[in-house]
Amino acid sequence: MKVTTAFAVLAAGVQAAPHYTFPNLAGTSAWSSVRQTANFQSNGPVTDVNSDAIRCYQRAAGGAPDTTDVKAGGQITWVAAPNIYHPGALSAYMAKVPSGKTAADFDGSGAVWFKVYQDMPTTSGGQYTWPSNGKSQIAFTIPQCLADGEYLFRIEHVALHSASSAGGAQFYISCAQVRVSGGSGTAQPSQLVSFPGAYKATDPGLMINIYNNGGKAYQPAGPSVFTC
Repeated sequence: MKVTTAFAVLAAGVQAAPHYTFPNLAGTSAWSSVRQTANFQSNGPVTDVNSDAIRCYQRAAGGAPDTTDVKAGGQITWVAAPNIYHPGALSAYMAKVPSGKTAADFDGSGAVWFKVYQDMPTTSGGQYTWPSNGKSQIAFTIPQCLADGEYLFRIEHVALHSASSAGGAQFYISCAQVRVSGGSGTAQPSQLVSFPGAYKATDPGLMINIYNNGGKAYQPAGPSVFTC
């Protein structure tokens, strides 16, 4: 019985190993300014784009203990634990905290999210390869033209290794609470989307065979990237 139990535990560990989380920003501790996700122990993904979990995948309602200060025009670096194991598209979104609220008590509901980053794959022999694959840290630039204030910063990696049918895409998501300073405030983000609502399971960027794409250009899900 002991041998059987040990084998089962080992097998479960091996099976879970490819999954991952985004628990913190570089220079901060895990789940301090990043809201603890429901998969903080299992590392498992979200697969239903119509569920509330697609927003921040939070374990429970409410904010994180801290809010991290960042500079407009500067970089914010996310830590992946252990790393981005699966191939797929990496994106990032931000949402301005409305007047009268703080990042800690804003739930991110409604059409408030704008995309600030989207990576794109290279294509060779009918297969896609993404630059984020295998990375344990990923840096993003905060747009210089944003207005100062508190925001939610949402990182999303959608694993596409089993996405040839609807619902096969696996979403690994976290939301950080950040306070932006030094922004010019000269541009207003457009193409605001909501989560859920931004995606359909049948979007070309989510239902796709990445190993035999016929040489087609990849079409990311969601809006275009906001630029200054």
